[in-house]
Amino acid sequence: MRTAFRHTDNPRAMSSDLWESHFLTACRGQRPSRVPVWLMRQAGRYMREYREVRAGRSFLELCQDVHLASEVTVHAQGRIDADAAIIFADILLILQGLGMPLEYVKGDGPVLARPLRRDRDVAALGDPQAAADACGYVAEAVALTRRDLPSDVPLIGFCGAPFTLASYAIEGGGSRQFARTRQLMYEDTATWHRLSETLVAASIPYARAQIDAGAQAFQIFDSWAGALPRADYRELVWPHLHALAQEIPEGIPLIIFGTNTGHLLGDFRDAGADVVGIDAVTDMASAWKGLGGPQRVSVQGNLDPGLLLAPRQRLLAAADRVLAQAGDGSGYIFNLGHGVFKETDVERVIALIDHVHQQQLPLPESSA
Repeated sequence: MRTAFRHTDNPRAMSSDLWESHFLTACRGQRPSRVPVWLMRQAGRYMREYREVRAGRSFLELCQDVHLASEVTVHAQGRIDADAAIIFADILLILQGLGMPLEYVKGDGPVLARPLRRDRDVAALGDPQAAADACGYVAEAVALTRRDLPSDVPLIGFCGAPFTLASYAIEGGGSRQFARTRQLMYEDTATWHRLSETLVAASIPYARAQIDAGAQAFQIFDSWAGALPRADYRELVWPHLHALAQEIPEGIPLIIFGTNTGHLLGDFRDAGADVVGIDAVTDMASAWKGLGGPQRVSVQGNLDPGLLLAPRQRLLAAADRVLAQAGDGSGYIFNLGHGVFKETDVERVIALIDHVHQQQLPLPESSA
């Protein structure tokens, strides 16, 4: 059974700079001296420097070049003064490791040429440990990044959740309705569970390799889980998420995030999350209260990333509305409700983070 991060006493002997960082302090449910900020997709196409590094290379080539993946991770953190970095990678790399041909098509996103539609397709997937080993370049990039980041900036590793990975594998790419995924899940439950178990078996060593290489926190993206009713999620998906979450090592804060998942946040917590990501369409204050508050779980979120396209005054006012739901800041991490849009002006991102860092949240009632 995984020991919750907030109840541990630095069991991995992190440096004091990291252990006492704003980000990890908030992960423990405590009140940092300033609100920590990091953004999903904080290294990406909205940055000119990223586009220059990417020029002439495919997205997969960039992910697999450990030096460049590390470079864009470190640069993005320093450019926007984020309180944590997240390794530059993609949740679908593990599917490629399992033997699924993967490419990223301009305008269409990820395409998996041989989608999984029946039991024999699942049976033909590669060995889970071999799949994790094939993605070892991500752990190499983690090690390089940890070396080059400031000593007080934690590094986040990540992977996809079983449902989200399975939906890409079954649909052959992105989807709005997840019709084929849900059909297989309902009509051939045995194959669904076999696929989910395979994805978990590959994701566990993949996650551990990132942590052993130097990641101080780990996020599981269940990006598309919100498409499911809670009863179906709890019956057919949650046991696999729980199995994966329980294998994140003691002393590593676990974040679980999905979009349109206001109805599933308690399930994320119960799976083992130390931090629950709140999407942009969910009221953060009421969701956090329902989760038990900072005594039970920390939260991150939940500014709508589209507001980074708005005039500065509107953007900062929206950030203040989010911060107003953070109480005294104990257990709170500022983030977006999803990833940064590629159309975003990096100067707007810098202004947002600087604004959040300058805000003084109310003192705890016992200190007032």
